Amino acid sequence: MRVSKRASGALAVGAAFALVASGCSSGNDNGGDASASKDGAIVIDGTQPENPLVPANTTETGGGKIIDWMWTGLVEYPNNGGAPQNALAESIETSDSKVFKIKIKQNTKFHDGTTVKAESFVKAWNWAAYAPNGAQNASFFADIQGFSDLNPEDPDGDGPKKAPTPTVKEMSGLKVVDDWNFEVTLSAPTAVFPTKLGYSAFMPLPDAFFNMKPEEFGKKPIGNGPVSLVSWQDDVEIKLTRFDDYSLRDKMKIKDVTVKIYQDDTAAYADLVSGNLDFQQQVPVSSLAGDKWKTDLGDRAIASTTPSTGIIAFPIYDKRFQNPKLRKAISLSINRQEITDKIFFGNRKPADSWANPLTPGAEPGNCTACKFDPTQAKQLLTEAGGFTGQLKMYYNADASHKEWMEAVAQQVKTNLGIDAVAVGVPTFAVFRANINAHKMDGAYRAGWQQDYPDVENWINPLYVKGGSSNDGLYSNDQVNALAKEASAAPSLEESHKKFADAVKLIDQDVPSMPIYFGGQQSGHSEKIKKMELTNVGELDITSVEL
Repeated sequence: MRVSKRASGALAVGAAFALVASGCSSGNDNGGDASASKDGAIVIDGTQPENPLVPANTTETGGGKIIDWMWTGLVEYPNNGGAPQNALAESIETSDSKVFKIKIKQNTKFHDGTTVKAESFVKAWNWAAYAPNGAQNASFFADIQGFSDLNPEDPDGDGPKKAPTPTVKEMSGLKVVDDWNFEVTLSAPTAVFPTKLGYSAFMPLPDAFFNMKPEEFGKKPIGNGPVSLVSWQDDVEIKLTRFDDYSLRDKMKIKDVTVKIYQDDTAAYADLVSGNLDFQQQVPVSSLAGDKWKTDLGDRAIASTTPSTGIIAFPIYDKRFQNPKLRKAISLSINRQEITDKIFFGNRKPADSWANPLTPGAEPGNCTACKFDPTQAKQLLTEAGGFTGQLKMYYNADASHKEWMEAVAQQVKTNLGIDAVAVGVPTFAVFRANINAHKMDGAYRAGWQQDYPDVENWINPLYVKGGSSNDGLYSNDQVNALAKEASAAPSLEESHKKFADAVKLIDQDVPSMPIYFGGQQSGHSEKIKKMELTNVGELDITSVEL
């Protein structure tokens, strides 16, 4: 999320926990030259967003980081991994974790000059939750009373019949009180709800959004954050500039940011080393050997730990992957320690749990399918009836995934005798489009970067039926029921216990394969004198000084 470590004022409700991640800074304590920063510009690396930039319809990092910069939500997540704090919210109050009274700061502006009001949130959330609109992040609003009315169940599941059109377009649990206050009533007490409110799905939308097609708005989005959109040239660049009417605390120190869209991260790295790029979030794997990136960049090299996990997922809608014994066999045939040692040169850690252990509520070591056990893998493969044909393992080729995906495929081939092969898809946008269209005929890379600091974010979106990123269409009725109970638990402690029970079932089903925990190696140019990374490793552009 786009947040500021300099933020103060704790969130009015929710847990006061600390995420054990490293908010990173670079440069001297005196910062940069104020005059150089004021009208300065930087160029940073990025990827082509999968969809037009509508917050509730963006679930991947290429578009997600732009939205994080262009919007400010009710809540923000400090760079140092501390507890969520109020941003646009003046206060969030509840006495029962079911009814929340939210007051927003007055007279803040959207980029078109219109005022952000309580209805800007209510209308945006109702639009996102209304099933016919097809917003990918719709499931994040499932806690709110009346969500089910906007999402009638399909009468025959995955059969030929379609779900009926909702008879209402607004959730009964949302109520505008006045310009600056609104009330949210949940279906059941949900302790984690205020923690979620900094995620991009919950951003406000201006009136202009509702007067045009979402895809038209998304190509020229109007946010309420510290930068506004100047232009977007597909597969080339996205230009952003400081929004001078921004009135919250995390104002921009520099003026312009160009997000250069690369098809190859080694090309981005070459630009970084030569001074033609000012920030690269993840240097290529090829630069990690012998710590070459540190030699190349010197004190401009930044190592950090982020709540992210490298994952390979299964398309469970493909009949060949519907036997959990087969999925577990493949997972057990992978030597994660060897991958992290030989491919990432120790800059990643072998994954051994379903949720990244930096996350509040996550339990370490609960992925039994993450162990390396080729003997058991062969036995399970036999019990599953073997695997016929070629096992394709897809990845996006515009970032450094080729080496480790090829290593995984070779291990599966060596240890199980399956004809496994790594297949590169040219761009992240095309790769994600194929995944969302459920066109994958093999396993595929599916890393997860935490949206908000709670274990719920690692379960509901990924492994619950209808989850925003449950791309393989995994479904287990018991998991769905336990996750629902966990989400509605009155305290975070009770919620986390229920999610732990759900994870035990997920571990038996192996809908995906956690491979490594994220370690991030970033770099910046000599132009940048001071900067910070957010709690998920993105550049906090409001912190940059030149």
